[in-house]
Amino acid sequence: MAESIFKAYDIRGTYPEQLDEDGVYQIIQAYIEVVKPTKVVVTRDVREHGPQLQKAAIQSFVDAGVDVIDAGLVSTDMFYWAVATLPVDGGVTLSASHNAREWNGLNMAGKGAAPISQDSGLNDIKQLALTGHTVKSERTGTVEQHDLLDDYCRWILSLIDVEKLPTLTIAANPNHGYQGIVFERIIELGKLPISVKKIYFDPDGTFPLPEGHPNPLIEENRHATVELVKSSQADLGVSWDADGDRCFLVDETGRFIEGYFTTAVLAVEQLKKHPGGKVLIDPRLIWASIEAIEGAGGTAIITKPGMSLIAKRMKDEGAIFAGEMSAHYFFPETFNRDNGMLPLFRVLELMASSGKKLSALYDPYLSKYFVSGEINNKVESVQNVLTAIEEQYGDGKIEHIDGVSVEFDDWRCNVRASNTEPLLRLNVEAKSSELMEEKRDELLALIRG
Repeated sequence: MAESIFKAYDIRGTYPEQLDEDGVYQIIQAYIEVVKPTKVVVTRDVREHGPQLQKAAIQSFVDAGVDVIDAGLVSTDMFYWAVATLPVDGGVTLSASHNAREWNGLNMAGKGAAPISQDSGLNDIKQLALTGHTVKSERTGTVEQHDLLDDYCRWILSLIDVEKLPTLTIAANPNHGYQGIVFERIIELGKLPISVKKIYFDPDGTFPLPEGHPNPLIEENRHATVELVKSSQADLGVSWDADGDRCFLVDETGRFIEGYFTTAVLAVEQLKKHPGGKVLIDPRLIWASIEAIEGAGGTAIITKPGMSLIAKRMKDEGAIFAGEMSAHYFFPETFNRDNGMLPLFRVLELMASSGKKLSALYDPYLSKYFVSGEINNKVESVQNVLTAIEEQYGDGKIEHIDGVSVEFDDWRCNVRASNTEPLLRLNVEAKSSELMEEKRDELLALIRG
C-alpha cells in the first residue's frame, strides 16, 4: 500500500501495484477504529477488480465484528443515499471515479453520509492504515445482500414533478459506468415520456473508450455525446463519469455546456422550490452564477470547494443548493452530498415550466460570460507564482478564498494550487471572448515564466 494513494477526499491508486486486497483490508481496519461502526453498507463501481476489493473490504468488517449490507454495483450518488437512508453507521464504496481502467480506490462516509476526507477523519485513517493497526472482536459480523436499484430510483422520482416532464429524446453517455442503468430504470418505473439514444452505455470496467478514461471532459468522450445529439436530433445530451457523480449537458445544437453554467441554471430552479434561499458557489468562476442567483431572489455565497467543506457549509448556512465548476452539484434533498442524477431532472423540470429548449436556458449566460476552461500548469514554486500574480494585478480586487482570485470590471481570474500535485490551475472569465483570450494568454505567460 503506497502512502500516495491517500488523497484529499478519498483513496485512489493503481491496482495491484499501489492498492490491492491486503491494502483494502488494512484501510478498512483503520476506518473501523476511527468511525467505530456496528453496521455499514459496502458497494462498488463497475471496475474489473471491484469484486475482489469489495470482498476484502467486507472480510475486514466481518473480522472486526461489524455487520455489512453488501449492495454490489452502484453509482456514487446511490452509495450516499444508501448510507443516509439505511440503518447503518457509515459505508465504503470501492471506486476510482473517472480514473482509467487500472485504478481503484475507496470513498468512505460516516453516519448520515457525512463525508470522510482529509479534514474529517481521512488523515487519522491514513496513519492507522500505514502502521498496520488492527481491530479485535470476539464476534464475527454478518453479511446481507441488498439490491438498491429500484428503491433508489423511486426516491429520485419522489424528488421530481413527474407529471410535468416534457416528451423528450435524450442522448445519454454514462461512459460505461452504472449511471445508464439507473437512468433507464428511473424512466421505466416512472413511465416517463423520455426516449433514450445510447453511447458507451453498458457497464464495462475495461472502459473501451477512445482514450480509456471514463471522464466526460476528455475531448473524444465529449465529442461522442455531441455527435449523438446531432445524429439523433435529440433534445439534449447528458454525460456522466464512471461513478456517476458528475453530470454534464449538451444542448440540442450540439453545444457542450460547462459545469459552471449549469450551476447558474440549477440555482434558478432550486430557488423556485426554496424562494429566497442561499446558494453556495466556488470561487473559480462566479459571474454567471451570481447573476442567476440574485436575479431569482437568492443570496450567493462564495465558498472554498471540496465535498466535506461544502457539506458542512450547506448545513451551517441552511443552503438550498451548491454547485462546483467541476459539475458536482449538492442539494439538501440529497443529504448535502453531490448527486449526478437529480441535476438532469431539475433541468428537465425547468425546460417544462419555461417551455424553452435547453439552449435558450443557457444563452443568457453563454452570450455574456466567456470562460477559459481550467488550465493546469506545472510550476517549480506555487507560492512564488501566486505572489507574482498579486503583484502584477494589485490594482484589482483580490480574494483568497481558494488560491488567489483577481477581479476587474470586465474580467477576473482564479489561480489555485492542486491538492496533490505541483500544479497551478488557472480559470479566466471575461465579458468578451477577445478579452478572455488576451488575459488568459497574459496569465499563462506569467505563470509559465
